[in-house]
Parts: sequence; C-alpha cells; structure tokens
Amino acid sequence: MEPLVPTDWVAARLDQPGLVVLDASAHLPSAGRDAAADFAAGHIPGARFLSLGTLTNPDSTVPAAFPTNAQVADRLAAMGVRAGDTIVLYDDSAIRSACRAWLILTLAGWPDVAVLDGRLAKWRAEGHPLEEGASSADGTAAPSLSGDRGRVRSKTEMLANLDRRGEQVVDARDAGRFTGETEDAVHGLPGGHIPGARNLFFGDLLHPDGSFRSRGEIAAAFARAGIDPAAPLVASCGSGMTASVVLFAHHLLGHNHGALYDGSWSEWGADPATPKETGAAR
Repeated sequence: MEPLVPTDWVAARLDQPGLVVLDASAHLPSAGRDAAADFAAGHIPGARFLSLGTLTNPDSTVPAAFPTNAQVADRLAAMGVRAGDTIVLYDDSAIRSACRAWLILTLAGWPDVAVLDGRLAKWRAEGHPLEEGASSADGTAAPSLSGDRGRVRSKTEMLANLDRRGEQVVDARDAGRFTGETEDAVHGLPGGHIPGARNLFFGDLLHPDGSFRSRGEIAAAFARAGIDPAAPLVASCGSGMTASVVLFAHHLLGHNHGALYDGSWSEWGADPATPKETGAAR
C-alpha cells in the first residue's frame, strides 16, 4: 500500500476485512474545536476515533511527548485494531494531524499504515458518505510493537547537534515565528529558532484543499529551503505536530531516515539556557 492514499481508494474498500480507518484529528487550542464532538457529528463510515490529542506519554517531561510502544499498543487494542490490520489515518485538522499519527504508528513498528490525501474535507466535498455517532469497537489483545524510537530526538541530542551539525534541522513553522517577527502565540513564547535551522513551512507542501503536492513540488520546496532530503535531518515545529507533516513529505520522497525533535519550540523556546536565533536562516 502506498503511504498516501486517495479518497476513492478508501471509499472502494470500506467493507474490506482488515482495513481500519482511524480519525486522527487534533486541533490547536485557538481553533476552538472538539475533535471528539466533530467525529460524532460526521465521520467516514466505520471509522474509529484515535483521540490523538491524548496519545502522549504523561511520564515524560516533554510537552505532549511521543507515546511509548506499549501506550500505542494499548490504544490500538482498546479500539479493536488487530495485528495484521491495514490502517488508514485521516484528519479534519488545519495542522494535518494524521501525519503525527502516521509517525507514531510507523516508529512503533506498525507495518501497514497510510494517510488519506485531502483530509475529511476532500472526502466530504466529493460526496462520499458520512456516518454520525461516537466511536465504538470491541477491544482486543494488545498487538506486540517493537519499533525503534531512535528517530525521536531529545533536547540534549539537539544541543549536541549544534556543535557537530550532523543533522540538518528543519523548522516547519511559519516564517514569522521562525524569524521572530511574530510571537509563538500557540505556546506563549517569543519567536525565533534553533541556531542553524532551515525553515520549511509545512503549508508549502500542501495544496489549498489540504492534499499533498506532487513529489516534484515537494522536492522543490525542500531545495528552496536549502535542505538536502538525502542527508541526515531532524524536523522541529512548535510541539512536534506539523514537523510530522514535513517528515511524511520527506517519506514521500523515498526517505526513511528523518528524525523528530519532539519537544520542539515548546521545550527549546521555554528554556532560557538554550541558544536561539532570530531572522532568516543563515
């Protein structure tokens, strides 16, 4: 299965055994939206609600930290997802939160997972059916997940990278927050970026309807930002959400080595001891 699947592909397979569709919507607080309520008001028939906003590791000091493999397995089991199922993720979010869910499941070692291109908005606009009601599914035994979390970076590792510059740092936030011209109002922090970072706004990888641009256009966006997708890189943003969009796009280019700085600016920007830069990428 391709990592990015069109709406028609999903619509034709909704009744296929072993295909599980998960709503991975999550929103910024400023959106004023309740993802669970939105799901109940209308979702892809048979879909289950992932509650991505709560799929974090509460034992970590990192804000909204990446969940452990065991936490991912327990969540999937509670939704009745069985080992061997094919998972398709979608969202109805401006920040393309399905990509965060894709990264979580991929790094946990789930072998067959894809993202619906164009979000629920495209599904709805094309006249595909919707279903109302809360998510319901019988639980099952937790699958065994043994993925390698070596592609999740800590603040300590990001500080070490400042000296050795072994990984390109890609910041997925908008230019205003990256340069410091505007505050990072989402996290109540001044703008700015990790020294040496390059800016690739996640929205530049998408069409206005939220679908992904072609691979050629994605490659061109990486090049304009001064990023070599074949070289080591780590993506950052505000809290690890839209950085996942950049990493998914990186995967669409055929690469599987992109890492995530999960703490991102919510951790780096809040620490008075970390070095920070403002202005355009240097």
